[in-house]
Formats: sequence, C-alpha cells, structure tokens
Amino acid sequence: MKLSVKLSSYVAAVLLMVSFVSCNDTESYSDMLRDEEYACNWYLAGKKIEVDVPADSVFECGTDAPFYRMDEDGYLYMQVINPGDKSQRAKAGDKVYFRFMRQNIKYMCEGLNVPPDGNADNVDSKWGNTSFVMGNKVLSSTTKWGTGIQIPLDYLGYNCEVNLVLKSYVGFTDDQMQCLPYIINVRYFKAEY
Repeated sequence: MKLSVKLSSYVAAVLLMVSFVSCNDTESYSDMLRDEEYACNWYLAGKKIEVDVPADSVFECGTDAPFYRMDEDGYLYMQVINPGDKSQRAKAGDKVYFRFMRQNIKYMCEGLNVPPDGNADNVDSKWGNTSFVMGNKVLSSTTKWGTGIQIPLDYLGYNCEVNLVLKSYVGFTDDQMQCLPYIINVRYFKAEY
C-alpha cells in the first residue's frame, strides 16, 4: 500500500513537472509563423525590394540587385546573381542538379552565429548530390526540397545563380513544421546524360 501511494505520488509529480515544462517551452504554430514573418522582415529590411517580377523576365543581376517578390503571399523572394544561359532552359520532366548554401534567418535575427550549411563546396556533405525533377509534385526525391527551389528556373537558364529568401511554406519539407525561413544561395545545372 505504501509503495503504491509513493509510486502514484511520484508519477503525479513527474506529470506535473512535464506539464509545466511543456507549457513554457512550446510555441503554438501561429506563434512560430509570426516569428518567421518577423525574422524575414528583419532580414529584408535592409535590402532593395521589387514587389513585381519584370514583365520581360529581365532581372537586375549581381550581389547588389534587388530581391524580387516571386509570389503574392511573399513566401519567396529572389535575388539574381547570374541569370545563366537563357537559351538553355529547364523543361518539365528535366532532372536538375543544384548546389546550395543556406543560413537560418530566424537564428540570424536572434543573433546566433550558425555557419551556413549545404553542399556548394562539398557534394560529399550530408546533403549529397541534390537534384529534382522540374515540375514534378509527386516524387519524394523532388518534393522534399519544397516548391520554392524550382521557381527560379521558370525565369532563368541553366547555370544561373540566385539568392532566395525561402519561407517554410515553400522551403524544404523538413523545415515546414518548425516554420524555419532560410536565405539560400543556389546554382542550377543541367543533368548530363
């Protein structure tokens, strides 16, 4: 009898501690979205922004070029570093290889010094050889990168280089539940057959 009373008191105390910890450490999804929005606004505040994509798809290029809002909801902003070869454009069904380096904007906003992550300099990194099938929305090998990573190729040619501000909604699927936005430098390459 004493053992069961002690055991149930212990279990109750543990459950009470867990409930306090979870209440203090858990953010609601809407709070995480609000934090993501704040971080992206913080990042873009010092940048030149164009709210419309050029009608002729001729973007200003370079490291001082503006970030173009690529969708009405502001989930994706693109800065074109190099437009690539517009005579060689990706078509639906093409396998496209890409190299990237990315930094978490939320961490940057919080003052955390987290180094960039990606495979731009080392294809043997944890990311490996990254690719997607242009226009595909079914293959997990493509959808894991999110929808935003393909959008630059609707406007630019192979061998282009862009900086993207990717909100989690269009970002890598692993980042979507945590509402993690990234600034990501991406270069795109045509698959060699």
